[in-house]
Amino acid sequence: MTHTPTERPARSASGAVVPVLAFAGIVVAVMQTLLVPVIKDLPQLLDTSPSNATWVLTSTLLSGAVATPIMGRLGDLHGKRRMLIASLAVMVAGALVSALTSTLLPMIVGRTLQGFAMGAIPLGIGLMRDMLPRERLGSAMALMSSSIGVGGGLALPAAALVAQHTDWHALFYGAAGLGVLSIVLTLLTVPESPMRAEGSFDLLGALGLSAGLVLFLLPITKGSDWGWTSATTLGLFAAALAVLLLWGVLELRIAAPLVDLRTTARREVLLTNLASIMVGVSFYVVSLVLPQLLQLPTATGYGLGRSMVVAGLCVAPLGLTMMFTAPVYARLSARYGPKVTLIIGLLVIAIGYGGGLGLMDAAWQTVVTSVVLGAGIGLAYSSLPALIVGAVPASETGAANGLNTLMRSIGTSVSSAVIGMVLANTAHHAGGLEIPTMHGFRVSFLIATAAVALGLVLALCLPNPARAARPQLRASSEEDANLARATEALRGFRGRVLDAGGAPVARAKVTLIDRRGRQAGATLSAADGSYALAVPAEGPYVLAARAAGHGPRASAATHAGDDRPVDLDLSLPGETVTA
Repeated sequence: MTHTPTERPARSASGAVVPVLAFAGIVVAVMQTLLVPVIKDLPQLLDTSPSNATWVLTSTLLSGAVATPIMGRLGDLHGKRRMLIASLAVMVAGALVSALTSTLLPMIVGRTLQGFAMGAIPLGIGLMRDMLPRERLGSAMALMSSSIGVGGGLALPAAALVAQHTDWHALFYGAAGLGVLSIVLTLLTVPESPMRAEGSFDLLGALGLSAGLVLFLLPITKGSDWGWTSATTLGLFAAALAVLLLWGVLELRIAAPLVDLRTTARREVLLTNLASIMVGVSFYVVSLVLPQLLQLPTATGYGLGRSMVVAGLCVAPLGLTMMFTAPVYARLSARYGPKVTLIIGLLVIAIGYGGGLGLMDAAWQTVVTSVVLGAGIGLAYSSLPALIVGAVPASETGAANGLNTLMRSIGTSVSSAVIGMVLANTAHHAGGLEIPTMHGFRVSFLIATAAVALGLVLALCLPNPARAARPQLRASSEEDANLARATEALRGFRGRVLDAGGAPVARAKVTLIDRRGRQAGATLSAADGSYALAVPAEGPYVLAARAAGHGPRASAATHAGDDRPVDLDLSLPGETVTA
């Protein structure tokens, strides 16, 4: 897959690009927590059973999980701005469908459409990488990545206020209005990225991944209702395993897969995605526990007796702190790299949950816990796209960040299921009601701490930046990335890509292939035709180059420990050289 410019260059990015894209991410994240204040009233509002009412939340989760990798890949192929606007438009349509109904089936349809907007977050990150200068990219991606938490945190008090004082349908009208505003701002201020990936959309792969995700996430979200050992739950898990295995075999055999599993299996990408699941688990625990603790009556002996709105305001600092950590992340990452920043974030989260075990006796204590956790989660979330974008080719940015966002969603789904089961099993039964206990809340915090500890181990196992074959993620374009590679690759292949007349060829795809036929690196040539590729070890390699309007050429090259130039002439057949 190659990164190619569109026919018309993008307009230069204005100063409004970052806040507008971050606003789009916040609007999308609002969909995830929009109905939290009225969850307990949904069966009555929709005239259905409690088990059926949960589909209103489950449908959004499932469609969001499916949409993130698909919209990311479509953005790489057809334009990230175009797909961002499409995602927001589908969300607006879904919000209006939900606003106009009080029955279950249309509500589920509307909520499903709203979930498709989750693809906007990886698309926004991809746009930022393609357009922003290096010095602005770190904080911009941090803000975009944190928007999912910012939107969720800010939506809680706002939605509670609306639900408490107006008709609950106003929640959806407000969401639709925010979506329209985001579309207008995007059209006015965000240029289309000139970057495109070659290839076609993998429809069969998209269907296979969608089916596998639905089969996997459905029993996770409904397992407590169906029974974790029921035939339905176990059968769906088995079906998910079979479908995802078949999907993986298919993706490995096609030239332009929806998800490049070979890239995904690379150490830095795999460990980052696994760490993302742990961060997702830790983020959702506080969102489930603190609002319930705050709203439980004081007669329980541990409940804080606050209203729905006050409870939302006490948890809101979680999202606000995540937003304010973006510039802090940029400074830390610029100095120490995203790996260290991720480790710091996970340590802060662990401190937040550890301290939170003893800070449950007053509303102000929940605010302190929210602030500390928001700072840690903000740093961790901000580090994830930097680690991903630094480990994949620029042409796969959208799809790779879509997959990473999916990993976070899987983390929140697992968190919701596990914490829901813990709170139910430790609840006190009185008068036909299940009342969560302080023991259940503390066990939930311990589970979050364990998830963070596992995430910390994964982060520590990430390769050190000095050993990485790719530059750190503060590069904002392929030219910057090539310059970074040239200065960082002390040992490797470097040179220029030339045409028949000896003129430099810009944006030629140069691929390094090892003796086993596996890709060991890839880059695009800069405007002067220069390229640089680090090598993982000495030995024989093949350097393959291709560019629009030129036939592909390959040259055998042996790396012997030094760094002599190797020019690639697209007008000649390959020849053996020694570097």
